[in-house]
Amino acid sequence: MLMIGLAGLELSDTERRQLVAPGVAGVLLFARNFASREQVSALIEAIREVAGEDFLVAVDQEGGPVQRFRDGFTRLPALAKIGAVHDRNPDEAIRLAEEHAWVMASEMRAIGVDFSFAPVVDLARGNAAIGARAFHADPAVAAELGQAYVRGMHLGGMAAVLKHFPGHGSVAVDTHKAAAVDPRPLEQIRREDLHPFAEGIEARVEAVMMAHVVYPAVDAQPAGFSTVWIQQVLRGELGFRGAVISDDISMAAAGAAGGVAARVAAHLDAGCDLVLACFPDVVDAAIAAVQGRAAVAPERLAALRGALGATWEGLTDNPQRERFIARITALDAEEGKA
Repeated sequence: MLMIGLAGLELSDTERRQLVAPGVAGVLLFARNFASREQVSALIEAIREVAGEDFLVAVDQEGGPVQRFRDGFTRLPALAKIGAVHDRNPDEAIRLAEEHAWVMASEMRAIGVDFSFAPVVDLARGNAAIGARAFHADPAVAAELGQAYVRGMHLGGMAAVLKHFPGHGSVAVDTHKAAAVDPRPLEQIRREDLHPFAEGIEARVEAVMMAHVVYPAVDAQPAGFSTVWIQQVLRGELGFRGAVISDDISMAAAGAAGGVAARVAAHLDAGCDLVLACFPDVVDAAIAAVQGRAAVAPERLAALRGALGATWEGLTDNPQRERFIARITALDAEEGKA
């Protein structure tokens, strides 16, 4: 099944048709879909009027360099700021990870977003696309903070999505722009990059997003196309039973499979439950590619739907929220004073 991207601030007639096409389970919103809290709330309401209340609405609201909705929402610091706190005060960092997650999740739930693709549990080891989006280079620290972040998201009424499996942080190339190859052996990846994912699965995370990275010592296919990574390692070895989600099929590194239809098929054949078609110009081809495909297990999609959340007015009247915001935004303020 698919999650698709939209072009702008309001639904077009074409998009209304796409939302109800067989095989489309949700939308992923971007900065191009956002002008204000009121506008994006109205867009989400319009999406649900067309596609139904069970239709999934998601966003990348990680904080730091990747935060799609900004004006009118808490400006979230990058996860690396929390990792830096862990170096001097682990208990404080764990609290901050939970609070950051709760603020993000509660704000998104208040406007009707089901889930954010978070947290990033890749290791902070120099990848061009990951950078400050990752907590830490140490697998044990990334695992501990990732678990805390999952707890905070759950407290905010939101499912969590670990990304990018089996680990995108240790290869330099940005997969948005080029193919990425990580030559390390499975044992090293298992010891290092897989550790935060295993701990997140123990915390009952609902979904895992795959990396568009090739690990040739394990499989010649990128991880999102790989039955070895999805079926043998993620589902078999780690025992994950939730939803497996592709990264965006429009990214350069996804081109190893061929055109849009081939990319969709490669992900679904390998065991992905949801495929992301984020750019409007690929959506119709992606919809055509899923026709006749078996539906996702309903419980996997149901687990991604947001729990009942507070209204925005109710949320902003919460003194706990104000305390959490003061604590997490101080991380950026401290840097400004340095």
